[in-house]
Amino acid sequence: MTQSTMQSTTPSTKPGTSPAAAPPPAQGSFPDLSRFFAPRSVALVGATEDLGKFGGRSTRLMMDFGYTGRIYPVNPNRKQIFGMDCFPSITDLPEAPDHVGLVLPASAIPGALEQCAARGVPFVTVFSAGFGESGTEEGRREQRRIVDIAHAGGIRIMGPNCNGLINFVDGFALTSTGTIARGRCAPGDIGVATQSGGAGQVNVMWRAQQAGLGISYQVSCGNAADLDLFDYANFMVESAATRVVLIIAEHIADGDKLRALARRALELEKPIVMIKVGRTEAGSRAAASHTGALTGADAVCDAALAQMGILRVDDCNDLYETAMLLRRGRWPAGRRAAATSISGGNLVMVADLGAGLGIEWPAYTEQTQQALGACLPGFGTASNPTDLTAAAINQEGKFVAAVTTILADPNVDALVPVLTIAQAKEVRGVAEMSDSSDKAVTIVWTGETSDEPSLTPHTLVTQGHAVYRDAMPALKALRAAMTYGEFQARRTRPAVQRPDGINTDAARALLAAADGPLSEYQSKALLRCYGLPVTQEYLAKTADEAVAFATRINGPVALKIQSPDIPHKTEAKAIRLHVQGDAAVRDAWQQVSANALLYKAAARIEGVLVQEMVSDAREMLVGITQDPSFGPVLTVGLGGIFVEVFKDVAFRLPPLDAGDALSALHELKSFRMLEGVRGQPAADIAALADCIARVSWLAFDLKDLIAELDINPLSVLPQGRGVRIVDALVVPRAHA
Repeated sequence: MTQSTMQSTTPSTKPGTSPAAAPPPAQGSFPDLSRFFAPRSVALVGATEDLGKFGGRSTRLMMDFGYTGRIYPVNPNRKQIFGMDCFPSITDLPEAPDHVGLVLPASAIPGALEQCAARGVPFVTVFSAGFGESGTEEGRREQRRIVDIAHAGGIRIMGPNCNGLINFVDGFALTSTGTIARGRCAPGDIGVATQSGGAGQVNVMWRAQQAGLGISYQVSCGNAADLDLFDYANFMVESAATRVVLIIAEHIADGDKLRALARRALELEKPIVMIKVGRTEAGSRAAASHTGALTGADAVCDAALAQMGILRVDDCNDLYETAMLLRRGRWPAGRRAAATSISGGNLVMVADLGAGLGIEWPAYTEQTQQALGACLPGFGTASNPTDLTAAAINQEGKFVAAVTTILADPNVDALVPVLTIAQAKEVRGVAEMSDSSDKAVTIVWTGETSDEPSLTPHTLVTQGHAVYRDAMPALKALRAAMTYGEFQARRTRPAVQRPDGINTDAARALLAAADGPLSEYQSKALLRCYGLPVTQEYLAKTADEAVAFATRINGPVALKIQSPDIPHKTEAKAIRLHVQGDAAVRDAWQQVSANALLYKAAARIEGVLVQEMVSDAREMLVGITQDPSFGPVLTVGLGGIFVEVFKDVAFRLPPLDAGDALSALHELKSFRMLEGVRGQPAADIAALADCIARVSWLAFDLKDLIAELDINPLSVLPQGRGVRIVDALVVPRAHA
């Protein structure tokens, strides 16, 4: 008797019926994938007994993996496959399966999806290639077609061009990978979501298992034409079986969706560790603003992921090596670590590598030093990292006592014990100490036991410990845990509050009336709607007006042409600085006006801006650009004429408060200039932070209307005197 006839079947949808058409999924929402990962019944269209074919391997692996649900092989040329009844089509099945796998030529996929829709199948995995990955318009068109068919029929699809999924928790595998050919590993607490089959199933999943880690779920979703990486990752985050989720993302199509996923993962204290490929820039788009020229896609991605609370790493081994520590759920309160060993050389290496990663090695309290001296007579004064030297060799329990003492020090947030060749009892003692502590413990074990060869790092990892053969992966994992602790501390802060004095309606009206990029004068009018401080200035239509306005300012002035067609006034030689005296102002007005028309004869001229000169200030830049993945991005950095040379900038996703803005400023190499160096007074950093926060709200509120905003320079006056926006350019989306 075959598996399909042994188990009772109750059709969920009668043959020939069709479910109500489902609308495309809402952006940022997550579907319920319970029956995708753990179906009660599954069909494989293209099943065969030929193990040289994808359909044969997938069928055999599903059976051998221990799946207990109903399996329906579909192949019009066979009556039975591996002892199971085989059906000619989806239409002929005794029930609508929860999940259908399609191993067919690309041309046959639309028809098969229509059959699935008619039967009410909720989930389909399309293994077939020949769609969007081909890079051809025909391939992209066919991919859009199958997604449209799926959505019209209420189906969610994985793929196309994918290698399926593995559910170690419930014993379901729909894949052809050889990584599970030797049987099903015990389930673990790490989820893996990638587009690539090889990278996800071999480089991450299989190698993690080789290291002693366990996997809960693994997905290789290929083109991700419908369900995407974040849908699968959300299921893993919500699953009680998963503590850490690892992602390899080739692109991020929906930044809002990722933000929602990250927010939920932080709430549940389930870290997400991601590789985002494509760190190198393929090129920069032309931009009207300095900000646009400065904004690199990868730099924005780095900042966005950090702001969301996602840990970004570089290589596949970084993923599972980081997860090895994170799955223990101990988040350091700070960046202060201690390390100890009987090997001084190893400790020097740990100290150097750790410092390079931003890990601090604080001094111990007097109490800790006295306790170490009592534990190891003659040991002397303890520094950190702590070389226990020969005093701890062959003295039973002394190493464990010493590291336990160090771990109890209030100056220490985490511990890195370094073992070389050690007795099994000592190794187990360190592991027990790690279990009993609420602090992060990252064990570096470079050797083996001297008396029990069967006790290995793999043994300890399978027991739940974080054990590394080398210092660098251990320290990188520890630094990631420290960063995650900072994410969690930040999450508990009050929500970002909108500043007072904002008139969004007036700002929208100004943008709606724009017929191109806004001139500096118009741009500043927009900024004033958000309570942003601009320079004292007047728009002069004649030379006589310019002279009168300069008299009001009572000091040197700048004269600048105002035209939406001349965004960079310096290039047009349409700007004069430090102008003083009636005759000089009149002459400057005439020169600026003439040079503007020489530069662009058809330029629309609004007038000449007569503006106060700002001195004794630090020049900064604040800008907005639109990222295709994350939407509006705020750029903060060193301003002035060298902005594109030094590119000292930080990025944030709006909105921000003043504290967030201050955090961004601290990332700048030039921040010390704001604090005051070589006798210069400190700048008004508080006013600068408030300004940045206000611009961030402008970016957030007007993201549908603004393509670019460039404030450069933003002059930061000495402490207590505020800031002044000296120049600004706004490019509406409609005219980008």
